[in-house]
Amino acid sequence: MLIPDAYSADCPTRQVLDRVADKWAVLLLGLLSREPMRFNRLRRTVEGLSQKVLAQTLRSLERDGLVTRSVFPTVPVTVEYAITPLGMTLAQTVDQLRIWAETHMPEVAACQRRYDAARAEAA
Repeated sequence: MLIPDAYSADCPTRQVLDRVADKWAVLLLGLLSREPMRFNRLRRTVEGLSQKVLAQTLRSLERDGLVTRSVFPTVPVTVEYAITPLGMTLAQTVDQLRIWAETHMPEVAACQRRYDAARAEAA
């Protein structure tokens, strides 16, 4: 058995890193770690997330075993998404990225302004 090496171009762990690096996946895992949610509630809660991208992201998370999709025979059909135990282990890790971003965004924005001003002055 090969030892995973994410720095290797052919390492399958890069697929997981792609998922973790996706902002929509991070946000959806964070929400679903709190409670199962229906598709439209997820769409309303995560502003800026289109219906198409939401469906694609949920499909990818389901394929990776991070969320489950349950269909209930109602009229109209009800679809609910829930985090899996595997997904919960990832959500606990990636939610720290969201918290870091929310905490440090003012500092990052100030650095961006200083950088942009210095670049504009140099030009």
